[in-house]
Amino acid sequence: MSFEYSDRVLELRARVQGFMAEHVFPRELEYAHWVENPENAWMYPPWFEDLKSRAKAAGIWNWFLPREYEEHSPGLSNLEFAPIMEVMCQVPWAQEVFNCSAPDRGNMEVLARYGSEQQKRQWLEPLLDGRIRSAFSMTEPAVASSDASNLETTIVRDGDEYVINGRKWFTSNAYNPNCRLLVVMGRSNPEAPRHQRFSMILVPLDTTGVVLERPLRVFSNVHSPGGHAEVRYDNVRVPVENLIAGEGRGFEIAQGRLGPGRFQYAMMFVGMAQRCLDLMCRRVESRVAFGEKLADKTSIQHDIARSRCEIEQCRLLVLAAADRMDRYGAKGARDYISMVKIVAPEMCQRVADRALQAHGGMGVTEDTPISRIYLTSRYCRIADGPDEVHMSQLGRQTIRAAL
Repeated sequence: MSFEYSDRVLELRARVQGFMAEHVFPRELEYAHWVENPENAWMYPPWFEDLKSRAKAAGIWNWFLPREYEEHSPGLSNLEFAPIMEVMCQVPWAQEVFNCSAPDRGNMEVLARYGSEQQKRQWLEPLLDGRIRSAFSMTEPAVASSDASNLETTIVRDGDEYVINGRKWFTSNAYNPNCRLLVVMGRSNPEAPRHQRFSMILVPLDTTGVVLERPLRVFSNVHSPGGHAEVRYDNVRVPVENLIAGEGRGFEIAQGRLGPGRFQYAMMFVGMAQRCLDLMCRRVESRVAFGEKLADKTSIQHDIARSRCEIEQCRLLVLAAADRMDRYGAKGARDYISMVKIVAPEMCQRVADRALQAHGGMGVTEDTPISRIYLTSRYCRIADGPDEVHMSQLGRQTIRAAL
């Protein structure tokens, strides 16, 4: 199995690297300081839309979409997009600059694959154009949502409408000033077999009965401008045409949404970890303590070597997952998707921790992106399903395969 990048991928990757160097890295800390200022809650920096327009004009736009959507993107395979995603994610907020950010990325994939023509016209087209943003509303505070069959939010048909009742939280991006759409998962067929009880439905954010109750603080940060909302659905009514694909297909759609999303998500950690390692190398080469450069100290050299090994191991694993998805689809790559979900955020957390330590006092400040990357890696070991769920699933599959 060879993962040498084609000339086309190298050319596209170079275009992204050039854009990052010219437009994104110079704004990296400015963006963070802007959005973390309470006076700027739920607002973007004034230059952000211009940055998106520049990326769109440069043609670096919607590249996450697979080959069947070449009219909107270069039509890259998963394996081709992976090394490009790594570069985009060295500064996590840059994903949105290229219209490749979660949760829109997953929601666009759902609409492209499962949406009706009406749903595509109304919601997918403005999302692809970057005119609006969206949120994914699945996790609930009252139940262990890592087991999605626990979900209690109801989606009940009443004539030509569905009525939605329930409470969600960690509905990321719902506070975004450009958010217009919620993709909601709930129980629609309570008497059906376990994995056919749930559906997904489109709920415009301004629908009567949708209440954003509070933004959740994650490690003392509300993560403006998108946030993580606790949402109450109080007799929310939407037309039956808003149901995605049909009743009882929620689990199927969720798996279709998460397959490519998880390897893209994993490559984000490779990119962030590589950023931390690059910053660490520059720091220790320029810093002198006790008569010698930090770069000459054996413990630092070992931390750098160990970090490089772990990043490369994870990078190759993600590329292997992407290759299997291209060859066999999400179901055929299931084991690899579980592996990258387990490995990637923990790897990034370790690398960020070493980089933070090498920076000394500066490492725990907001003068570098390292502390943010460290915290992001930590909470993402719970987001999108905790590590333990993926390890249990992978363990069971591994045992079965060995018998």
